[in-house]
Amino acid sequence: MNPMDRRELADFIRRCRHRLQPQDVGLTAGPRRRTPGMRREEVALLAGMSADYLMRLEQARGPQPSTQVLRSLAHALRLDDDERDHLYLLTGHRPPAGRLAGTHVRPGLLTLLDQLTASPAQVVSDLGDLLAQNALAETLFGDLCPAAPHDHEQDHNIVWRWFHDPRMRASVPAEDHDYCSRLHVADLRAAVARRGNDPAAEALVERLRAGSPEFATVWDRHEVAVRRNSRMRLQHPAVGLLELDFEMLLTPAEDQRLILLTAPPGSPTAEYLDLLRVVGKESFQLS
Repeated sequence: MNPMDRRELADFIRRCRHRLQPQDVGLTAGPRRRTPGMRREEVALLAGMSADYLMRLEQARGPQPSTQVLRSLAHALRLDDDERDHLYLLTGHRPPAGRLAGTHVRPGLLTLLDQLTASPAQVVSDLGDLLAQNALAETLFGDLCPAAPHDHEQDHNIVWRWFHDPRMRASVPAEDHDYCSRLHVADLRAAVARRGNDPAAEALVERLRAGSPEFATVWDRHEVAVRRNSRMRLQHPAVGLLELDFEMLLTPAEDQRLILLTAPPGSPTAEYLDLLRVVGKESFQLS
């Protein structure tokens, strides 16, 4: 936890309370009401806390609230997600995970994906589900991992495929396998922690541990790191070894990511990508 910003917290809570009207929470204002917005006692009652404690927070002299208190206070003040996150940060706590988009890719991301024609690009979930990809990514990866939706949910999960599909292993030089395993697992562990061990995350980890001793071993190392950028080597059956720069762009909620694969200008890989873009996936299909 980080230190509290008591002055900013006090001002934020007061202003949120003053803008909230009794009718917003189903109360009657009454004819002789002088307090702007909600009374402190009313908010405290809605939040299940003492009015004295709320007063001390508003006077910048209260102790650090727990996450349970913050959750109740955010609900009582009718804060939206951004305001709730701000409340958590002012008290020194990490904000809770936001709403998850699931397999629905935002229209803006799909539009951007279609406009990226010079480089392979994919949209993946924080748990590794491949949700969409552009034409060049389909040409490059073939059917190694289909995009969701699919018959079996693990079929479109990149982490699952890495630990269970020999074809995906064959697409990466053998000397890079341990490195890739650690990258996949460290990024997945970060996502699981950020989600607060929700059912989908727990189920995926359980299936991976049960089905892959290698995954279980790497998972138990407790390495954690969001994979934002790295160098990726891919062994393509038609054009040979490709060296790509991996760049991951996060959405605000961090539940969906745009992965962009680029090659240094003038490199052999850049020339191979140009060739793949011209001939398309019908000529170079991984099998």
